[in-house]
Amino acid sequence: METAFERNQLRAQRPIGVFDSGVGGLTVSRQIAARLPHESIYYFGDTLRCPYGPRSLAEVKAFARQISSWLVKQEVKLLVIACNSATAAGLETVQRLFDVPVLGVIEPGARAAVQATVSRRVGVIGTIATIESGAYTKAIRDLDAGITVFSSATPRFVEMVEQGLRLDRNPLEDIMAQTSSLYIRPAFQEIARDYLNPLKRCNIDTLVLGCTHYPLLTPLISSIMGPDIQIISSAEETALEVASTLARKGQLAAPDAQPVLRFATTAEDTEEFARLGSAILARPVGDPLHVSIAELEQGLGKKERAC
Repeated sequence: METAFERNQLRAQRPIGVFDSGVGGLTVSRQIAARLPHESIYYFGDTLRCPYGPRSLAEVKAFARQISSWLVKQEVKLLVIACNSATAAGLETVQRLFDVPVLGVIEPGARAAVQATVSRRVGVIGTIATIESGAYTKAIRDLDAGITVFSSATPRFVEMVEQGLRLDRNPLEDIMAQTSSLYIRPAFQEIARDYLNPLKRCNIDTLVLGCTHYPLLTPLISSIMGPDIQIISSAEETALEVASTLARKGQLAAPDAQPVLRFATTAEDTEEFARLGSAILARPVGDPLHVSIAELEQGLGKKERAC
């Protein structure tokens, strides 16, 4: 009979599943790969239905169920919902449905903000779905009820990131440099000022980037908020939580394991998905698997459809 130790050893060889509405969640995958270089990752980008932000929470929850079900069928050992909108809408549902650990990106980001703020005045920017859910405010105030949270929906930031990546064919490090063409575009700066100046007037000292696309706009956001505002991205904190969860369960990949990175997307143009992904990860993405919406919808079991 197989022992618990042997089961853990077998599970440790499985990949970590990560998904987002597009390529933004690759910022989380990048941090996971940096912290856990021996781990394999299976990334799913729902690019065809991106962005999730303007959609209803019920619709986004359905998407999260579909993609989680698909990734669990690929035998992932842990699932990361690397999308703030999907975390807000579907984390609890997905956690109840599947027998693998499921982590979101909101609690790690909230925890980092609480640790960073001195004035206890924290700003949060995100998609409409994330902000209207109130998930960040609740997560932050659950940790410190004395913190005042100022939230603002910044939906055009997602399209700015996607547009910038398509126009700028440089690696991520160049895109995020202070002198990058993405950073200095006047149209982008005007949109960012309109979104961020009201938060500046609230005298916050910490700003949470409540969307995994937004770290790619860090230079632009920092230039408007100023050097005294701490910018919090949940990607690094999420990677830390992935590492600690796998360590507690004894399911970290062996030090001599050869990691495999695999990718799937609903995008019709898988070549463009691969190009954008390669820029963010700073390594070749290869040939992503195309998964149709019909396949995702048909893959739900009775229990998953009922929730």
